[in-house]
Amino acid sequence: MSVHAFRLVKAKHADQAFSGEGARLVGGRWNLPGTLMIYTSESLSLAALETFVHLQPVDKRIRYVWFRVTIPANVAIDTPAALPASWQASPPSEATQRIGTAWAKKASAAVLRVPSILVPGEHNLLLNPQHAQFKRLKLTKPQPFDFDGRLWKDTRK
Repeated sequence: MSVHAFRLVKAKHADQAFSGEGARLVGGRWNLPGTLMIYTSESLSLAALETFVHLQPVDKRIRYVWFRVTIPANVAIDTPAALPASWQASPPSEATQRIGTAWAKKASAAVLRVPSILVPGEHNLLLNPQHAQFKRLKLTKPQPFDFDGRLWKDTRK
């Protein structure tokens, strides 16, 4: 059975949304800079939360798009054998970055399923664009996405 993943990106980056270049340039929770990786989530709502947590009120004007990724049953999905105690640290610990970086270099699977920090019991799916099976993933065309205005409440009262 296939699995679906969702990716939310700035509209201006839609054509590069599956290159892994952004993560390569700055790194992320699950990769050191220099490692290509694409961050997706198991639901569109989780993808929205994972994006929104990094935004500021000034970002209200940014246009976003989302993609659905179909991961066929014949594409391998790995999970980390163990997580370090610091896996939820903010900023991300080098220990989690090394897990994803080692996974990407090992190229044992096109997808790595990791837990979300924001929503217990939900997961993000990391994609390795250099894995041979990455070509099997099916992507939808980008669809517009707007964050509901109620999310932008000023909580500094």
